Amino acid sequence: MVTAAISGLGVALPPATAQDDLWDGYFARHYAGSRSGLARRIFANAGVRTRQAVVSPLLEDVSEWSTERRMRRYQAEVMPLGKAAVSRALADAGIAAGDLGLFAVCSCTGYATPGLDILLARDMGMSPNLQRLVVGHMGCYAALPGLGTVSDFVTARGRPALLLCAELTSLHLQPAGSRTDIQQIVSHALFSDAAAAVVVTADSPGYAVREVAAITDTSTADHMTWEITDQGFRMGLSPRVPSVLAAHVRGLVDQVLERHGRTIADVDGWAVHPGGPKILDVVQERLGLDDTALATSRAVLAARGNCSSPTVLLVLDELRRLPNPPRSIIMLAFGPGLTLYVTLLEASTLAA
Repeated sequence: MVTAAISGLGVALPPATAQDDLWDGYFARHYAGSRSGLARRIFANAGVRTRQAVVSPLLEDVSEWSTERRMRRYQAEVMPLGKAAVSRALADAGIAAGDLGLFAVCSCTGYATPGLDILLARDMGMSPNLQRLVVGHMGCYAALPGLGTVSDFVTARGRPALLLCAELTSLHLQPAGSRTDIQQIVSHALFSDAAAAVVVTADSPGYAVREVAAITDTSTADHMTWEITDQGFRMGLSPRVPSVLAAHVRGLVDQVLERHGRTIADVDGWAVHPGGPKILDVVQERLGLDDTALATSRAVLAARGNCSSPTVLLVLDELRRLPNPPRSIIMLAFGPGLTLYVTLLEASTLAA
């Protein structure tokens, strides 16, 4: 049986700015008034030290822009970022763009046709027979169903596939009229921009994709929202999200591991989407993990912020670069639905 394996990974990041500088240089004014003290505390406790953005509010204020203007800027900014991530992933895997059989793109922060899938395929020399897939509006967990889809393609067809996750959350800074909305303060304190790409190939050295599983609690669908407005996309983020994850994360992780004859003790790598400090605290507590298990996820949150769909791939990239890379990795990501995705990866010199 053919096994799909992650054989290449590439990351591209726009310029970074210190969280304190963002607060002092822009958000202190944006949130001036009765909620300024609360906003300052939220920014200070977000677990973020630096964040990157294609459009920094210190240089350019997009908060009053129309959605049309934001989408035009998205197309201009996402192309070079996506191209860089894809180029690095292909080089890491040692394959040419023309060898790809499937190119999948995940993004919830911008839309246009022709989109990234068509334009990058054209500009990077991908085959005219290439199959393409665009996954939109799944949010922070999109990388894992995307990974499952490209892995299924590789298993069924035996041809290489590539997944690109690219998000430009900085383009959705909300106007001053929403400055007293706590959910907007939280999102403005956490979110960041990034692109990450993975190449998946058949029976190759790398991380074999053993299983992708999910659970959705539709009774809490209103806890996390991403609405298109006339002034960009507006985040809704309930403080009850961690409690919903607490109810489901242990059961789903245990089920996936049991199907492969494993337990939590057998996992030596954890790539957990760092949606925020409380999310990571809940996952650590429910899974009974020590502080070292989620150190990489916390470090990515501190250095990169929450970049939506690419973030869990940023964590995976850091794990694989450790002096002693983990052999068995659980990837966890969460998003609207509320939805929880779990992926089991296993390293091998020749996946079988």
